Parts: sequence; structure tokens; C-alpha cells
Amino acid sequence: MRNAIITEFEDRMHLGRKTHPDFRPGDTVRVHFKIEESSKGGKEKKYRIQMFEGVCIRYKRGTAAASFTVRKIGANSVGVERVFNLRSPLIDSIELLSGGTVRRSRLYYLRELSGKAARIRSRRLPANMSLVTIDPDKKEVAKKKKKKK
Repeated sequence: MRNAIITEFEDRMHLGRKTHPDFRPGDTVRVHFKIEESSKGGKEKKYRIQMFEGVCIRYKRGTAAASFTVRKIGANSVGVERVFNLRSPLIDSIELLSGGTVRRSRLYYLRELSGKAARIRSRRLPANMSLVTIDPDKKEVAKKKKKKK
């Protein structure tokens, strides 16, 4: 059991941050993740955004320790899994592409399946559901750029 004081502190730290869409295991998501690239000078940090698209096979809920695992099929039919921390500042945005209906919370059985056997039944998403990450900082930057012009 977590200490109530620590949980309250973590909640205050994450207030006003990005609001990611509500997704669950079985949903197909696209994660825009910032990758640090080294420059020739080596002093400044340069970031580029890399997309990782696949099926969410695990979602561990919580405050600061929330994480999710995304699995995709890469080149030569090799499965690639990646674990993302939900509160990471390196996650630029998350897009919910399609919903899936599953009966388990951990879809590890997909590791042994391939082709049509690994299909997940589709689920209709609600019309009022947010499908993209909402970042309050980016909206303010966009408003400032409009005012300057």
C-alpha cells in the first residue's frame, strides 16, 4: 500500500500536465516518443520524434508509476515490444487509432500467435472520446504565434 502523503505529492506534481486519451489493452495506439540525437558539437541536445505504433498489451495504472506496453510486428515478422512510462516527459503525444475487445488485462498470449490468429475484435469508440493527447503548453504556444502575425 502506498503512503497517502507520497501519493498526494505525486498528484500535485502531475497537475496541469498532458492529458493522454483513455485507452486499454487491446487498443491500437501510436506513441510519439522523443529520441535524443547526438550532435557534432555534443553540447546541445537535439530531439527528434519517433512513432511507435502497435497493440497495447499491458496497462499498469497508478500515479507516477503508470506504464503501458506496446507490441508491434517489425521487419521479417519479428515482434517488438516497448514499455513506456505514462508520465514521461519524453512522450510527446499518444494517438488512439482503434479500439479492441479483449477479455484479459495482460495480452501476453499474443507473443505466440502470428498472422490471422493474432487478430483482435474491433470495438467502437465513443463519439465524445478524446483520441489524441491534449497538451496545455502547446495550445498556449500556438496562440502566441497567432498574435505575433
